[in-house]
Amino acid sequence: MPQFAANLTLMFTELDFLDRFAAASEAGFRAVEYLFPYEYSAEEVAAALHGAGLTQALFNAPAGDWAAGERGIASLPGRDDEFAAGLVTAMDYARALDCRQIHVMAGIPGADPDARSRYVRRLREAAEVAAAHGVRVLVEPINPVDMPGYFVDSVPVGVELLEEIDHPNTGLQLDLYHAQITDGDLTRLIKRVAPVTDHIQIASVPERHEPDSGELNHPYLFELLDAAGYTGWVGCEYRPAGSTEDGLGWFAPHRETQTGLAQPGFTPAGSPQSGDVHTGDQP
Repeated sequence: MPQFAANLTLMFTELDFLDRFAAASEAGFRAVEYLFPYEYSAEEVAAALHGAGLTQALFNAPAGDWAAGERGIASLPGRDDEFAAGLVTAMDYARALDCRQIHVMAGIPGADPDARSRYVRRLREAAEVAAAHGVRVLVEPINPVDMPGYFVDSVPVGVELLEEIDHPNTGLQLDLYHAQITDGDLTRLIKRVAPVTDHIQIASVPERHEPDSGELNHPYLFELLDAAGYTGWVGCEYRPAGSTEDGLGWFAPHRETQTGLAQPGFTPAGSPQSGDVHTGDQP
């Protein structure tokens, strides 16, 4: 069964951030993820994480001025020093949290003709830095409805960029909420991109609530992931429709199967036999 990670940026927000770790553990989760931990020291976050007996599945590297609307800086001009410093910070937290994968956000570069080459160069830099710490760097496609102008705006674009980055320490962060909006046909999509996928996230579409409503059949998708050999975390990056606890009915059947153990991506036996990753219209 899938191993779920509670997203503490969106879930358990009835509590202060550091108190959300214990709440997630008490609810039955064995792992967590979130956007950014940097308002707190690495030691504070590590104490909350380890005190709750949780695994850190994922977090984001520093992503610029979030309050001002920035959504990453990897594709933005004039930010080399800030990007490099952010990687150092992310590695400090990854080491304290024993976290093995981080998401590096691309940003909103506008019509900058150099954005692609700059992004590829910086992701290679990030992959090299992270590899020395045993950490993988992930690329997440984000739909243009929620985040207009985001540089990596569909799964095919994300896969193409990974091919261009061409570094063994990079992988795909496949958020099925975003993928349904931009690409659809999730059964075939999951199978196509399995060879490069390290982490999966879920939420209902279109409301981005619990995975028990909307247009996606999550029980079917969970069975599909199992059958395809997915061994990584499934991040619960959704906004609870009410209180977090009241919305965990979907999780009840999975609570006893949570071990806190996961390995990024799909087992070789679960990946498409050809190993090909197709980004066009044909499966």
